[in-house]
Amino acid sequence: MIRGFEPRLYQQTILDTAVKKNTLVVLPTGLGKTNIAVLLAANRLTNYPNSKILILAPTRPLCDQHVSSMRKNLEVEESEVQLFTGMISPAKRAELWKKSKIIVATPQGLENDVISEKISLKDVSLLVFDEAHRAVGEYSYVFIAKQYHKKAEHPKILGLTASPGSEQEKIKEVCKNLFIEEIEIRSYDDPDVQPYIKKIDVEWVKLDFPPDFDQVRKFFRAAFEEKLETIKKLGLMYGNISSYSKTALLDLQRAMFARMSSGEKDYNVMRSMSLLAEALKLQHALELIETQGLNPLWEYIQKLEEEAKNTKVKAVQNLVRDLNFRSACIKAKELLVAGREHPKIGALKKIVSDELVQKPEIKIIIFNQYRDSTSNIKKVMDSIGIKSKIFVGQTKKKDTRMSQKKQKEILEEFKDGGFNCLIATSVAEEGLDIPAVDLVIFYEPVPSAIRTVQRRGRTGR
Repeated sequence: MIRGFEPRLYQQTILDTAVKKNTLVVLPTGLGKTNIAVLLAANRLTNYPNSKILILAPTRPLCDQHVSSMRKNLEVEESEVQLFTGMISPAKRAELWKKSKIIVATPQGLENDVISEKISLKDVSLLVFDEAHRAVGEYSYVFIAKQYHKKAEHPKILGLTASPGSEQEKIKEVCKNLFIEEIEIRSYDDPDVQPYIKKIDVEWVKLDFPPDFDQVRKFFRAAFEEKLETIKKLGLMYGNISSYSKTALLDLQRAMFARMSSGEKDYNVMRSMSLLAEALKLQHALELIETQGLNPLWEYIQKLEEEAKNTKVKAVQNLVRDLNFRSACIKAKELLVAGREHPKIGALKKIVSDELVQKPEIKIIIFNQYRDSTSNIKKVMDSIGIKSKIFVGQTKKKDTRMSQKKQKEILEEFKDGGFNCLIATSVAEEGLDIPAVDLVIFYEPVPSAIRTVQRRGRTGR
C-alpha cells in the first residue's frame, strides 16, 4: 500500500513496535519520522479498511508536509487526504471529515470540533501526534488524546519527536498524556541508523577579538558589573557576581516579580528590579558586540535611546545616562564611522567564497539567532554574488515577520535551486522540511541542546 520509498531497517523495527503498542518515536531530524507514520497508516488501513487516520501537527507548514507525504507515499486518492485549517468553516470541516480517509490538522481547531461534536473520533484507527513533546499542560494534544482513548473503537497512538526534552519528568508526562506504552529512541550513532548517515564534518573557526572592539566591551562590562554589585549590596544577590549566568539572572528577576506581586512593598527589591532590568539590557549589548558586530549593536543602542525618550520606565532612562554606557556608545560610533567590521564577517565571506569556487551550485544554510543580524549577513552574501534569502518566524518584530505561506514558498524555491543560501533564525528548526544542503554555518555558538539536536539533520543527508 506504500509507494515512493523503501523502508529503512530501523523504520521497520520501529514499525514492528508501533503496530503492537502506542509508541513514542524519538528520532533526530532527517531520519524520516514521517515515513514511520506513513508505514503505520498503511498497516491500520489494511487492517481496518473503513477507518480513518488523523495526523496532528502544531504548525501549518508541518501539516502541509504530512499532506504531501501521505499523498505521495500511500496508495490513496488525493481527495481522500484532507488538510483541516481554521480557514475552513466548521460545517465544511464536518462534511470533509465524512468523505476523507486521512485528515491532517492543527490541534486547536480540531479540539473545538471534538468539543462541539462536529466530528467523531470513533472510527479513527490511528492518531499521530507530531512534535509530541508538546503534549504537556493545557496543550490541545492532551485533551484530544484523552477523548480518543475513550471513544475510538480501534485506538492506536503514535507520537513523533526529535527532542523529547532532557528532564525525565517531562518525558513521563508526555507518555502519560498520550497513553504511550513503548518508547523507540534512535540516535545518529545507533548501528541500524549508521548505514543511512552521511558523515558530517564539523570545523570550528576561531577568531581573535579585536582590541578596539574590546574597549567597547570593557565599558559595557564595567556598567554591567556595577549594577550587579549594587544589587548585591542591597542584599538580593550573594557570592561571586561573575558566576551568575543569563538564566540565573532571569530566574532572579522572576523571583523579584513574585515578591512584588504578592503585595510586598520593599524598597530594596524595587530598586534591585530596576537595576537588574538595566543589567539584562547591558548583557544583550555585550552579546551583540562579542558575537554580531557593530551594526546590530548600534541599532540596539538607538532603540534604547528612543525608548528612554518615550517611556517613564526608570531602568531605560538610567541606563542611557550611565557614564560607562555612554562611553561604550561613543567608542562604538567611532568604530562604525571608521568602517570597522566584526572579524566574523570577513571569515564568513572567505568561507563562502572558497566553497563557491569548488561548487558553484552549492546550497548553504546560515543559522543566526539574532534577527537584527540577518539583514547584515544578507548584505555580505550579496556583496560576494551569492543569491540569498532570509527565513524568519511569524512573530511581529519590525518588518521581519513571515507568514507560513511565505515560509513555504521560500523553502520550495530553495529546494528548486532558485537561490543558494538560506539565512535562518531558529525558526528553521522545529520540524520544517529544510532541503538537503552542503554546508551549514552557525554564526554563533548554539545556545541550547534542543537546537543542536534539531539542526544536525539539516546537512549531510
